[in-house]
Amino acid sequence: MLPLLLTAAAALRAGVGIYDITGPAQDVNLMGMANPAQKAEGILQRLRARAFVFADGASRPVAFASLDAGMGGFVLKQRVLAALAASLPGVFDDASLTISGTHSHSGPSGFLQYTIFQFAGSGWVAETIDAFVSGTAEAIVRAYRSLAPARLTLASAEVADAAINRSPTAYLLNPAEERRRYAGDLDQTMVQLHVLAPDGTPRGLANWFAVHGTSLNNTNRLLSGDNKGHAAYLLEARQNGPTSDASRAGAGPFVAAFASTALGDVSPNTAGAVCRGGARQGEPCDTVHSTCPDDDGRPRAQLCTAAGPGADMYDSSRLIAQRQADVSAAMLDGAARAGGVEGAVRGVLSYVPLGEGVEVHAANGSVIGTTCAAAMGEAFAAGTTDGPGMFDFNQAGNSSNPLFKFLASFLRHASPKLAACQAPKPVLLPTGEINFPWPWAPSSVPVQLLQLGQHFIAALPTELTTMAGRRLRAALAARLAARGLWQSDSLVWISGLANGYADYTTTYEEYQQQRYEGGSTIFGPHQLQAYIEALLSLADHLAAGTTPPLGTPPKDFSHDVESSLLGDLLTPPRLKAEEPPRGRAFGDVLLDAPPQVAAGGEVRVAFVGGNLRNDPRVQDSFVRVEAWRQGGWRLVAEDADPTTRLLAQREEKHVVLTAVWQPPVQTAAGQYRITLHGAWMKNTACNICPEKLTPVQYNGTSRTFALTPPQRAA
Repeated sequence: MLPLLLTAAAALRAGVGIYDITGPAQDVNLMGMANPAQKAEGILQRLRARAFVFADGASRPVAFASLDAGMGGFVLKQRVLAALAASLPGVFDDASLTISGTHSHSGPSGFLQYTIFQFAGSGWVAETIDAFVSGTAEAIVRAYRSLAPARLTLASAEVADAAINRSPTAYLLNPAEERRRYAGDLDQTMVQLHVLAPDGTPRGLANWFAVHGTSLNNTNRLLSGDNKGHAAYLLEARQNGPTSDASRAGAGPFVAAFASTALGDVSPNTAGAVCRGGARQGEPCDTVHSTCPDDDGRPRAQLCTAAGPGADMYDSSRLIAQRQADVSAAMLDGAARAGGVEGAVRGVLSYVPLGEGVEVHAANGSVIGTTCAAAMGEAFAAGTTDGPGMFDFNQAGNSSNPLFKFLASFLRHASPKLAACQAPKPVLLPTGEINFPWPWAPSSVPVQLLQLGQHFIAALPTELTTMAGRRLRAALAARLAARGLWQSDSLVWISGLANGYADYTTTYEEYQQQRYEGGSTIFGPHQLQAYIEALLSLADHLAAGTTPPLGTPPKDFSHDVESSLLGDLLTPPRLKAEEPPRGRAFGDVLLDAPPQVAAGGEVRVAFVGGNLRNDPRVQDSFVRVEAWRQGGWRLVAEDADPTTRLLAQREEKHVVLTAVWQPPVQTAAGQYRITLHGAWMKNTACNICPEKLTPVQYNGTSRTFALTPPQRAA
């Protein structure tokens, strides 16, 4: 066996790639909180697709892409595959490509075709899906074209103080014997895969750690990869150097992906949930229902919210990012000494019809139940302590809410069969039974298993809770061992929100309490077991070297959505011809920088601008912070850097764009300026012709200001 392992290890090749997927930064609802008021109004950090390609020289290469996005999507993946078929014909297929979202709740919506997600965002937004598809495909192409002999190593470590379980009472419903196997209701392990050159030089890494992308709450209006996007930035800056003309953030060559895993009940808001008003302000919330009494004693979910460890949500995101980045960096420093990855690289995938009643089984093979047509429970409408819902619903509540009756009568009641199958869930929306004007929820979902040598990745289109993830990994490891694929150092981990999106997955026991995660487990109480059995079947095919049946993929009806009247009603406003204020031009400064700023302070410059959707400036930047060095202006920060923010305020015929820079205390003193680059829309049609919009580029520049050392406290 030893010569075979050495041959396999020597044959491994890997490539890394990264590309811009920022998309529309204005007018589009952010994806994740389902808050219609949460429309993008600028950029905190640009969004990226980070891709890794692995090849063993014998099988089809495997690609993994992690996106600074809410989740993967079925249409997104199919369009990426089509783009790859055009540029890399015959290289990748559905089974050999994984696209996973980091689960940032601060990326643009508009890339999920099911009707419920149309209403949760801004309908179908071509600008979003196009940016995601083109950027992801380009990142994968770059990774493939950088394939080279590589050493792959795997390590794991604990990340402290970066997360809490936001549904601890549901976790306690799991069997005591099962809970005793684990250290508490939180999985704090980060698994990290390193891509090294043969000489040990780091080329990239991907890690998986369970924490939600909700450090930024539903009041945020700026595009951001949240804590995981920020952590990726920190590792890439550490390896590639700080932003400069020669080393721009997001340009590589070192690529670091902080990917999602079983994060369903895991919050980054480590200060916990407390009452933000009402009769018990400042006290802990009700732990079962996540409510607080208002001044009249009525329980309100809106009064119960959680906060992170920082001074505000942006500081909290930074701190949670830093805690992940510090652990990742320590593992990277020991990457050459970590366990080697040796063996085959393969992927298998099937589409499983969970919405059509898949039978699930006990250990003795007897049928214990079936999955159900999809449905959302009342707790779904309650939201979570990371972002409560807008209406008077409670987690673990019942159907006493009058809005429930209104919504049910407006859409449709759950059939008796669906209600019985989903019990004890009080069904709010029977999404699996609503097909007007298009399906409201998936029925068939992708289940994928990747093999990287002696290690395995279960890629699922869902958010598993902590115990659901533990139970799935344990079952899969046992089957892999029984089939002879497990080695003493093998690991199996979960890549969540991958290849599609089908909401949450709890354990059967957690489902009974019907907190948010249970109310959002759409295929009923046996959903987790159905996922487990589908993965066990894929493990059997991996062991036998056979191709599993593909099953029936969902129908792609996105083009119907895009061209529909409903699509027109939900999508962002059409771009219009713009004009500057009287006596002004685009790029003019409305509020200039002060003559002098201390490091650690803040600089704001406001410009006459155009809509940020006019030109997304892919792989570029709207804002540049420049320093006068060596006889010229040199780049020191831009949109991709968390020290900058770009704020968009719509006026009647133009946009006021405010560039904000918060120079870190260690920033070198000197002369600086801030520049803005964008496009405004001009009507270039003749007087009697229909409007024809043409983007016109413009630039603006602040005064030169002096940056001084940080001010000392008195």
